[in-house]
Amino acid sequence: MFTGQYVLSQCLDPIHPQQFQRCVERYGGDYKVQHFTTWQEFVCLVFAQLTWRESLRDIEACLNTRGDQLYHLGLREPVKRSTLADALATRDWRIFADVAQHLIGQARRLYADEPLALDLDQTIYALDASSIDLCLSVYPWARFDAARSGVKIHTQLELHSALPAQMLVSLATFQEVLWLDQLVWEPGAFYLMDRAYVNWRRLYTIEQARAWFVTRAKKTLRYGRLHAQPVDPATGLRSDQIISLQEYRAAKAYPDKLRRVRFYDAQHHRALVFLTNHFGLPALTVARLYQQRWQVELFFRWLKQHLRIKAFYGTSANALRTQLWVAVCVYALVALLKKRLGSDATLYEILQILSVSVFDKTPVNQLFQASHSQHDTIPFSKQLCLFE
Repeated sequence: MFTGQYVLSQCLDPIHPQQFQRCVERYGGDYKVQHFTTWQEFVCLVFAQLTWRESLRDIEACLNTRGDQLYHLGLREPVKRSTLADALATRDWRIFADVAQHLIGQARRLYADEPLALDLDQTIYALDASSIDLCLSVYPWARFDAARSGVKIHTQLELHSALPAQMLVSLATFQEVLWLDQLVWEPGAFYLMDRAYVNWRRLYTIEQARAWFVTRAKKTLRYGRLHAQPVDPATGLRSDQIISLQEYRAAKAYPDKLRRVRFYDAQHHRALVFLTNHFGLPALTVARLYQQRWQVELFFRWLKQHLRIKAFYGTSANALRTQLWVAVCVYALVALLKKRLGSDATLYEILQILSVSVFDKTPVNQLFQASHSQHDTIPFSKQLCLFE
């Protein structure tokens, strides 16, 4: 007699069946499908991410050894790798992207009160992109030069929750700055970005939306100083200036004033120049704000080291995007599980425990009772780097 839920089923509880079905119907995911539904594909791919399966044959073998337990996960027949391969190639990846956004929305609400290194009430986002190299002979559709193929993951990471507010998977040839045209700017929020996103017309769009940005200045910046404010060199600050752009096209694209903050990083022996459209923050806070952009790098590193997004189960663009978005779903599910259980364990520890417990019937709250208490006061956004 079956009693209790498997750990894998408990991890999938935050996904409401009707919400998932709406995503499926939006893109016709189960149109004329009789045997292998979208939910069954999703369960297989979540299992593969949690347990780090290396291939479709690996997924098939591991799941079918648990044949008597598959029914309770919604898998009503043995898994066949050919069927899973066909689903990866043809079933619209946007279904899983919508499910991921739904899960991220749940998690962001739970993490809204997480502490941040800076005492600011505004929402802070960090923008960046990370490349994934692919084999040119296997993925010719993703070619970006004579010898290589690849894709990029563009992410707008909310720093309070360490969760992506927006994501885009594109070809490696897609320039990061073009993604700014697809974003909706939140008034009053801070956007942290590196020099790859410096485009004066697009930055002026942020200014017109009443949002704030902090970015690095390019070395070729031509400007005129309008006003200089005193700074304390002992803090690393070298200058705090109000400037206007001097180059004709730049001044036409961004006609307003800007703030230029120069900071000397004594640890790495380099000078950093920041640009922002916020004139009220202390200059040192501007420099520290940009330092927080490193959280998005930690997010990419965590995904690449602990989820399977560098080797893929299919060779088509649809299969690749599906696997990437399911990985994001797993990240959000682990974050939700951590918050709902009030666990002291890091995301890495939770993922490791889940990987060997997916077919246990133990309540998930009991799995993490032995968590170490040293993580009690560490903000969630800082726990991304605790795997090192």
